[in-house]
Amino acid sequence: MKISKSFKVHRSNPPSNLLLIRPPPAISNHPPMEKNNPKRQRATRVSGRISKRKLGLEAYAVSIITQITEVQDEETDLTIAIRRHVEVLNSSFSDAESVKGAAAALSSLAKTDENVEMMVENGAIPALVRYLESPWSSAISGNVPKSCDHKLEKDCAVSLGLIAAIQPGYQQLIVDAGAIVPAVKLLKRRGICIGCMEANAVIRRAADIITNIAHDNPRIKANIRVEGGIPPLVELLNFPDVKVQRAAAGALRTVSFRNDENKNQIVELNALPTLVLMLQSEDPSVHGEAIGAIGNLVHSSPDIKKEVIRAGALQPVIGLLSSTCLETQREAALLIGQFAAPDSDCKVHIAQRGAITPLIKMLDSSDEQVMEMAAFALGRLAQDTHNQAGIGQRGGIISLLNLLDVKTGSVQHNAAFALYGLADNEENVADFIKAGGIQKLQDDNFTVQPTRDCVVRTLKRLENKIHGPVLNQLLYLMKTTEKTIQLRIALALAHLCDPKDGKLIFIDNNGIEFLLELLYLPSMKQQKSSSRALFELATKATSFAPEDSAPSSPTQRAFLGEEFVNNPTLSDVTFLIDGKQFYAHKICLVASSDIFRAMFDGLYKERNAQNVEIPNISWEVFELMMRFIYTGKINITKHLAQDLLVAADQYLLDGLKRLCEYTIAQDICVDNIPFMYDLADTFNASALRRACTLFVLEHYTKLSFELWFPMFIKKIIPEIRSYITDILRRPVQASSS
Repeated sequence: MKISKSFKVHRSNPPSNLLLIRPPPAISNHPPMEKNNPKRQRATRVSGRISKRKLGLEAYAVSIITQITEVQDEETDLTIAIRRHVEVLNSSFSDAESVKGAAAALSSLAKTDENVEMMVENGAIPALVRYLESPWSSAISGNVPKSCDHKLEKDCAVSLGLIAAIQPGYQQLIVDAGAIVPAVKLLKRRGICIGCMEANAVIRRAADIITNIAHDNPRIKANIRVEGGIPPLVELLNFPDVKVQRAAAGALRTVSFRNDENKNQIVELNALPTLVLMLQSEDPSVHGEAIGAIGNLVHSSPDIKKEVIRAGALQPVIGLLSSTCLETQREAALLIGQFAAPDSDCKVHIAQRGAITPLIKMLDSSDEQVMEMAAFALGRLAQDTHNQAGIGQRGGIISLLNLLDVKTGSVQHNAAFALYGLADNEENVADFIKAGGIQKLQDDNFTVQPTRDCVVRTLKRLENKIHGPVLNQLLYLMKTTEKTIQLRIALALAHLCDPKDGKLIFIDNNGIEFLLELLYLPSMKQQKSSSRALFELATKATSFAPEDSAPSSPTQRAFLGEEFVNNPTLSDVTFLIDGKQFYAHKICLVASSDIFRAMFDGLYKERNAQNVEIPNISWEVFELMMRFIYTGKINITKHLAQDLLVAADQYLLDGLKRLCEYTIAQDICVDNIPFMYDLADTFNASALRRACTLFVLEHYTKLSFELWFPMFIKKIIPEIRSYITDILRRPVQASSS
């Protein structure tokens, strides 16, 4: 660890045994004086200002140098002090009081993280390990010392524990210095000096050393087991001092994490009954460590999990869900989730014993980890049919939906998984929809892909439930409940309903009016939800009830063919366009269009005319129109499509008109949608008008930024109503599935 250059040692009340010697800095804060110069010329005002500026900069530089020097002096003093303390510990000539003073000083320094690196660099670890067993504690009958003075061992243990907590490299240095064996010996002193606070503190600090050196280090965990460290830790769970119990449970919690050999030994030593009893302690620190130890024992160990449940842990763990300690709540929820694993048969028992209500309450916690673990546990419990309705009826759906707004990926995913389980129960469908759950799931504000996949599956589950009694319940609510719920139901059904039920929901039960009503509201979010629902409804309905195919050709059953286009052979009428002649055949024209029939078979002057002039149409457009009449097919280019639409509308060529509409619709965009809609309205181009309508619904968000859009959307709402109503009234074809 790097030492901060801004480090300051507070010396207002330095320890009596802390050896620090620092002379005061000898650097002046005043700027250097100028040298005498007999030839100096008179300074101008400018040169005077420059001189003052130089003097100011020099003073600032001196001040900075002074501060740096002070910091360096303090670091030097601290290093010297640490070295002297280590020398005292390493010297064979140091007396007991000197050694105890040095150990106490190092213990005090180790409480500041910035000091630890200097301590390690100056050899403090081997010196401290040397005195984990005091040479002045001569033993009586084995390992019982004469004196209750254990302060030296305690201070050394405190320092080593604090050093080990800083970084993994220090853990290994402590182990390499031989700390495990004396630490284990300290753990075995449980029979001495009953009631002696110092003796208890030594044992507790020895357990802390085990905890800190073993953290996330599989090799050291194995070494602790090999050196016999686990049996005394298990025995200490029954120690009279509560602090020692807690420290022992914390050490067992650490050494058991992801280490099967250590787990098995702990269980074989019958630690579970005591750990379960500790769950019922009123001291949060005690039951917190106990539940953490049990959680690590259970993790990925189905057999141990069964033994824990048989030991009676279930009810105490459920009770800890209501603990005032957030960490305990988190561990309890995690353990409940582990108890309710897919291979477990106790999900119903967990719910029956009262776990659901506190878990749901935890979903509203201010701590993200508590929320995450509660959602995890509920997700596991929700995989059981009997629990799904209970979680939903107790308000779990709303709280889980709220967690989808949390940006932490694991919180979102656990909430989404729990909602997926709840969606499997028909009794929860109405609650999902009333809470606005469909809109929340469709917002797609999810940080990881697995969550998105889970949400898609949840929506599919809900979709599969929208029939029979569930649909009837929703239709009843849509007619009788408050307006907000009615709108949510209409929005949800647009996305989830079977196309064959579209007419029942949105025409017979007036659902379409709820969706259109949202378009008039000032809230852009509600408008977007409505447009998305209407687009989904229209898309779904047209896929199962396709629009009648537009005639691709005129109404005649036979065509003269390509070879007769503008061919004088057997021609009986000539059109004049832009001064050019176009040869045609009346029989073909009359069969194709009522306009041409009236022209040549009615009382118009063109009836007997050999040459007919056609104004207001270009040669290219007229030729394409005639080619369509003669062949029933043409390729329409985009630059001619609009003019050809005008001609097709004028001459009542419905097939050609529809082809033009389809071609023009390919060019619809945000910038031209008002023009396209007006074009469709002017020439009664129904296909183009509906293409414009669908475009508006699909691209509502982009269009909403245009200044003209609010007026435009109100203008086309009648067309939206007409279009949706029309497609919902069509006969629905059976799906391929």
